[in-house]
Amino acid sequence: MFRALVQKKSFSSRVNPLKHRPSSDDAADAAAIVGLLHTTDPDTALSNSLIVPRPSLIDVLLGDSSADIPAGHLLSLARWAGPSLSSSQLASFVDLLSLRRSFHSAWFLLLPHRPGPHLIPSFTSLIRRYSRAAMPHAAIRTFNYSLRSTEDSDDLFLVLLDALCKEGHVRFASDLFSEKRSSGVWAPSAPFYNVLLHGWFRTRKLRRAERLWDEMRRDGVPPTVVTYGTLIEGFCRMRRPDQALALLNEMKPACLEPNPLHVNPIIDALSKAGRFKEALGFLEKFPLYGISPNISTYNSLVEGLCKHGDLVGASNTLKLMIGRDVLPTATTYNYFFKHFSRSGKIEEGMNLYTKMIQSGYAPDRLTYQLLIKMLCEKERLELAVQLIREMNGNGFESDLATSTMLVHLLCRLRRYQEACRVFEDMTKRGLVPQYITYHRLVKELKRLGMDELVKQVSRLMDSVPHSTKLPGSFREREGDETIKRRKTIMKKARALSDALKDQKDPAKLKSPTTENALESAKKLSADIRSRASAVPNITYFSSSF
Repeated sequence: MFRALVQKKSFSSRVNPLKHRPSSDDAADAAAIVGLLHTTDPDTALSNSLIVPRPSLIDVLLGDSSADIPAGHLLSLARWAGPSLSSSQLASFVDLLSLRRSFHSAWFLLLPHRPGPHLIPSFTSLIRRYSRAAMPHAAIRTFNYSLRSTEDSDDLFLVLLDALCKEGHVRFASDLFSEKRSSGVWAPSAPFYNVLLHGWFRTRKLRRAERLWDEMRRDGVPPTVVTYGTLIEGFCRMRRPDQALALLNEMKPACLEPNPLHVNPIIDALSKAGRFKEALGFLEKFPLYGISPNISTYNSLVEGLCKHGDLVGASNTLKLMIGRDVLPTATTYNYFFKHFSRSGKIEEGMNLYTKMIQSGYAPDRLTYQLLIKMLCEKERLELAVQLIREMNGNGFESDLATSTMLVHLLCRLRRYQEACRVFEDMTKRGLVPQYITYHRLVKELKRLGMDELVKQVSRLMDSVPHSTKLPGSFREREGDETIKRRKTIMKKARALSDALKDQKDPAKLKSPTTENALESAKKLSADIRSRASAVPNITYFSSSF
């Protein structure tokens, strides 16, 4: 079945264009400026330096060197650059300051400038950064202040709505839109509706999106290709591919040409719903829309088929795409590896991996992670270590997930010294082990009396900042006595609950005044014991490591 899964890949030599490199003078001066910014008084150090600010040097400082500049000294650098700053460079400074939540410094840099169109890029950066920082009111105030710098506010208003919607503040954007539209002097065009539609679909507010779409048609605003793309993607995300297909069929009469961005979401939604016959039927209709299927189209089909366990159908889809000169990628094969990992089919997974390598396809990091996870779960240590070495040899360093899986596997195989070496290697490479990994490793070492290794692992864990919280689903292995005691408590609790349910009259729950309290207690105890003896045993499963 897997013969068609792999086809020889044709390699073409591509030469990456050389990146623009700064001159040696700019690079040397930039390094000197960064050094001056780390002094206690950067303003004085910069003013006394012999380096003259120039546009090319500022570009270098705002590029890769910006990460080395302390946040508090960016304003000093901007003041030193002074009049030599262009509009784009000023916007870059404002963006860097806003990125580091230094909004006060950004305004300190902007306010001395006279209002004008040259400030619009800076205001755009501020609006987006305020929205991303969950400060929608500040973003709106920034927009209102920016109106004095431009006569045409529509472009900046669209930026404001887009920034608010992308960061989840759709209600603010909708209120602003409705308020401006109701003024009667402004008629929104399709891009404004598109932004709001996208925002409502992202927040999964289907009714609000449908209502806005109805308003758009009622107001006579002609939808664009982007409008239909937003609606189709939104309906498919909400698992309504039939509505998306109906919208697609409206495009031709409206003289709008669909593209892959309109049809691929429908294929994806049908595949996720398990409606493969309809998805394949729709795929054959692509030529009617003037569209050719691409790698994203076939990946959606393969993903859906693999998730539903139809490996034969996924294999046939690969045959189909290869026959149409659409070569699979590592992502395509990863859907197969996910299926093999879930079902524990080691031989099939490793066979496909071998054929994939032999045919010239390069696995990505996810490919290795899926295979290593499968091998660790089946306790195939030698194969897992071999695959990790291959992964490292192909330029992928072992990440936290891979190293954690290896430590847990070694612990299950009782190879604790090797687990400690992997744990040490994690900390040396700057990875912070999960606390649950440390907790389980130390617990086993203590149980075996390996005190030196306990101290070594504890020192390694203390050398890195870490959390001491365990996952909510974590439970210690319980002893027989704990389980027995828990069973007894649960039996008595159920018996008491049944006794209280039988007494529907609350007055009868009170002890009669004519009856001795001791006799009443004895009767209640006897009743509970009789009910507890009739309750079947309850089995508890303790989590295993």
